[in-house]
Amino acid sequence: MGRIGYILLYFCLGIVAVFQIFPIIWLFLFSLKDNSEIFTGSPFALPSEFRWENYVKVWEGGIGGYFWNSIWITGVAIIFTVLLASMATFAITRMRWKLSGPVLGLFMVGLMIPIHSAIIPLFSMFLNVNLIDNPWSIVITYTAYNLPITMMILLGFYYTLPREIEEAAIIDGCSIHRMFFRIILPMTMPVMSTTVIINMIYNWNEFVFVNTFISSDKYKTLTVGIQNFIGQYMTDWGAIGATLIISVLPILIAFIFFSNKVVEGISSSAVKG
Repeated sequence: MGRIGYILLYFCLGIVAVFQIFPIIWLFLFSLKDNSEIFTGSPFALPSEFRWENYVKVWEGGIGGYFWNSIWITGVAIIFTVLLASMATFAITRMRWKLSGPVLGLFMVGLMIPIHSAIIPLFSMFLNVNLIDNPWSIVITYTAYNLPITMMILLGFYYTLPREIEEAAIIDGCSIHRMFFRIILPMTMPVMSTTVIINMIYNWNEFVFVNTFISSDKYKTLTVGIQNFIGQYMTDWGAIGATLIISVLPILIAFIFFSNKVVEGISSSAVKG
């Protein structure tokens, strides 16, 4: 590709970047306006006055509790998902047993099941074990539904690990559990970073399960708690914009700092040696 080709390529990529970044900038400016300015002014105009009090209003209105719920539910679900998926993938790819193929197929079947098709059975199950309006029902659901995609990403990387390392560890007297946690797990950190980001994006943005299983305000996450700022007769749209900015900020920060790890993990797991 010549110099002109590179110029055209970067020009096209620049246009795409502008179209992708513009909604975030527009939402940020939207969050600094009041209702009258939002509905009477131009949607592309700068705020006549930067109303930072919108952020103070939503934080004092309880958004801090929703934010904390999103953090700990997302974090605990990610830990369970990545750890269980790593153990299952290790057992399927590195250990020899007759049912490894069928078990892997059973996990992969989960990719074909629509995520929200099991809401009624899950609700009935959680109701029978008293987990309705309990945040652990969300953690369990996120963990179960994210296992297949997490294992699929890990599979390619685990197949490329040299068996000589495991054989040397066993000769030195290393147990299977110690070998997994001390040797195999640290070696898979690049691809694990990819699975963490993917799980974080899904768990943080998920709405239907939280809205179905959680009714108490003290357990709601950001995606559901934003409804509290929508009134029957009056809606503070500036406050809603501030809430949306707060909700997308962790995802943006995580992607900015770990985007190279995501690409590295995907590329390393896509090649089977």
